[in-house]
Amino acid sequence: MDKIKVAVVGYGNIGKYSLQAVKAASDMELVGVVRRKESVGKKSPELEGVKVVADINELGKVDVAILAVPSREIPVTAKALVEKGISTVDSFDIHGKDILDLYKSLDAECKKSGAKAIISAGWDPGTDSLIRTLLLAMAPKGLTYTNFGPGMSMGHSVVARSKQGVKDALSMTIPLGTGVHRRDVYVQLEDGADFKTVENAIKTDSYFCHDDTHVHEVSCVNDLRDMGHGVLLERKGVSGETQNQRFQFTMQINNPALTGQVLASCARAVVKQQPGCYTLPQIAPYDLVNIDLDEFLLHTV
Repeated sequence: MDKIKVAVVGYGNIGKYSLQAVKAASDMELVGVVRRKESVGKKSPELEGVKVVADINELGKVDVAILAVPSREIPVTAKALVEKGISTVDSFDIHGKDILDLYKSLDAECKKSGAKAIISAGWDPGTDSLIRTLLLAMAPKGLTYTNFGPGMSMGHSVVARSKQGVKDALSMTIPLGTGVHRRDVYVQLEDGADFKTVENAIKTDSYFCHDDTHVHEVSCVNDLRDMGHGVLLERKGVSGETQNQRFQFTMQINNPALTGQVLASCARAVVKQQPGCYTLPQIAPYDLVNIDLDEFLLHTV
């Protein structure tokens, strides 16, 4: 079977780990990396031998594009690619109505062009969404609590870093229990920037305004950076008429490494789908893995 031709669009933390995961997959071929024009010439050692371009059309045939760009850029970036007939996977991480809007928009575009897309395919939303779906199936009545961290949120850090006057930023998620979180944001300011103005811009952003957010000025964000993160999913519910069914799922992970791996696994799965848009819980788990069916049935099921 021909290898899946994969391009990585964007080359921040998620792009770097997505590239590693694609290179490690025996059924995939990395055809190149798409970066902003000003970054194309900035070769790092891990890009040695990798084609780096500013326009995906320069890469020839691409089956799947892994979108490793900030979430707020994904709707426009994904639409442009699926219009070309290129399937996409992304880790769009703005929960709620934004996911629904992206889903409906991309689903319509994919069905026009014959492309496929898997959206919000990181670990939350993403693999945690799949776990929550399984918990719902096991106990249809009840409550599920998602407790993140403690750890670095990449999406929130990117948003904080984008604010005018911010040279660098790190957003930490601190779990307070029962799905309630505090955001501790550490900012390194540009010369002359006003801290109160930056603080207000962060706290009023939709990424932060629903949580208890504390902004701290520091001299060097890099001294604090740790890409570790984690989650504790808890559900107490009812199976049939039997109450007090209790479930827990927990993990401690390197945030961008897991996101990159899930995106690469979804690049494998997306080509097996019919044209349209999907979220991770809509994908058959077997589609995500590169395992012979007999081996899968004997040793995994």
